[in-house]
Amino acid sequence: MMTQPVLPDGFTTRAARWSDLEEVCEVMRACDHQLFGRSEVTVQVMEREWSSPDFDLTHDCWVILAPEGKVIAVASLEQEAYVQLFAVGFVHPEYERRGLGSYLMSLIEERAQQMVALAPPEARVTLRIGANENHVAKQQLLIRHGYNLTRHFWRMKIELNEAPPAPQWPPNMELRPFTWEMERIVFDVAEEAFQDHWGHLPQSFEQWQHWLTKNPTFDPTLWYLPTSGEEIAGLALCSLDEGNGWVNELAIRRPWRRHGLALALLHHAFGEFYRRGIKDVYLYVDAESLTGATRLYEKAGMHVFRVTNRYIKELRAGIELSTEMLEV
Repeated sequence: MMTQPVLPDGFTTRAARWSDLEEVCEVMRACDHQLFGRSEVTVQVMEREWSSPDFDLTHDCWVILAPEGKVIAVASLEQEAYVQLFAVGFVHPEYERRGLGSYLMSLIEERAQQMVALAPPEARVTLRIGANENHVAKQQLLIRHGYNLTRHFWRMKIELNEAPPAPQWPPNMELRPFTWEMERIVFDVAEEAFQDHWGHLPQSFEQWQHWLTKNPTFDPTLWYLPTSGEEIAGLALCSLDEGNGWVNELAIRRPWRRHGLALALLHHAFGEFYRRGIKDVYLYVDAESLTGATRLYEKAGMHVFRVTNRYIKELRAGIELSTEMLEV
């Protein structure tokens, strides 16, 4: 049994406050610079995280203060239906090897155990934490605390140094522009298609809006909705952020898969980014995608840019409510 971690003398912890936001971003940027030599963390991104409908800043986010009072570590916990709990934690590189990571882990797990009681009684409950493949110390910490490496996720990239191929659309397919009257329909299409993704749980419309249509990066001219007759066959929901292109969601409904529609959507999106002078385009994908998405992205010219390892600890055994395999 592991001993309960304690903070070094002079260090204190408390719930995060909105007034901590800039200092929290500085901690995260320092961690990114140590790993990658650069950081994309902005106050705007973290404001979006902290204002998420299902996130409780007072109870689900903590900071550690150095003796002089500055924030030098942060951790937070989010949940989906209280059956999947997602934690993140950052310790400023100048304060590593002082047991702060273990202390944050104890805060996360104490709060996670409280959330277990809120999950459906029959459900399996898991706590999930990601670690970049190059962050050896963090992965060792997770293993010591009983987490198992379960999945790999890729951030993929394409450099648009030249115009991409023109899209080859399947027969009887046309693009429809997004209008606000379609918002709920697009959400329903996304939910239907993403049921075939590992780990998927039903998402609320409000949460989807928060991250997409109410996001400051939302640009309806970068949303592509291929239709067959009156049916939306799939979607590519893209955006621009800090000068980079992002394919935030790419999904095809089952009846229209394996006809080249996803590749045509990617080429169309890449072509629009290229027209706008955007060179670098990214997306995230499950490396063991149940639908074979990684093969599609590689065919489209993308390559693995970063790898995040997903570690999972089971907090309560039960029925797995999320997608684990495709139903034939």
